[in-house]
Amino acid sequence: MRQRNNRALILGISGQDGAYLADLLLRKGLEVHGTTRDREISSFSNLRALGIIDKITLHSTQVTDFRSVATTLKKVDPFYIYNLSAQSSVGLSFDQPVETINSIMHGTINLMEAMRFLSLKSRLYNAGSSDCFGDTQLKPADETTEFHPRSPYGVGKSAAYWAVANYREAYELYACTGILFNHESPMRPTRFVTQKIVRGSMDIAEGKASSLELGALDIYRDWGWAPDHVDAMQRMLDLPEPSDLVIATGETYSLKDFVAGCFAYSNLDWQNYVVSRDSLRRSTDIAYSSANPAKAERLLGWKATVKMPGLLVLLLEAEQARRRAASA
Repeated sequence: MRQRNNRALILGISGQDGAYLADLLLRKGLEVHGTTRDREISSFSNLRALGIIDKITLHSTQVTDFRSVATTLKKVDPFYIYNLSAQSSVGLSFDQPVETINSIMHGTINLMEAMRFLSLKSRLYNAGSSDCFGDTQLKPADETTEFHPRSPYGVGKSAAYWAVANYREAYELYACTGILFNHESPMRPTRFVTQKIVRGSMDIAEGKASSLELGALDIYRDWGWAPDHVDAMQRMLDLPEPSDLVIATGETYSLKDFVAGCFAYSNLDWQNYVVSRDSLRRSTDIAYSSANPAKAERLLGWKATVKMPGLLVLLLEAEQARRRAASA
């Protein structure tokens, strides 16, 4: 007979965080289930890259459809639920604002309504975002910092955060939100600027390109390592009581620092190759985003093991390995 407290459901398992979280949970001995919109057509390339796709039970679930969500929850009956689904690109949210907000907000409420409707004694982790805070204006954000989102993505994440808090108080659900700052890995698609820079700098080093066009370079972010951040997610659901927490490295760097580090890896001066275009700037970008993760460090015993300089090396080495494999 299956042990329910050993069963986890990851909604949005095919993305970067979902894949790394699934790998972590499997290594901890959990029975892992995962969802995507249509399991028959999804490639699950990240799960395949980690070599774990055959260890996971996959389900087709549309998070904006209550019946679909309720059917999956009833079938799986998980103890741990990780809501990592919905549109995850800030840039894309400006082009698809309605879809972005609907997928984030409605998906989160459908999950909690299904938990309530089915009387599930499950623990829900909701993926929040530093974009809820907007520009922190040189002051590191913590759990008491007010929200001021500056994108449709941030608006959706802020609404979902308050929905989780409301359901937790009104219905005594074990539900919490991890307010995660930027976290990267080789599994990021190229629409994310970090991968655009990593791959662009190597294309230039290999003579495949002569320049790299970017938007604003004078923006500051707290960049972490995705496997570190999913470790914090897992720890959050093992707390005796649910708590919303800021998850970050606590160190902030400019995008110019990121660019310079990538080009320096190939012994190149970025200033000879990078072109900043006003057309690539967002209408309401965040100039400065910094974090204070002290509460997470205290409650979870968690601390980021990889910070920006080390992150660059991991990303660049992975890209080199990918290129060698592709040319073999």
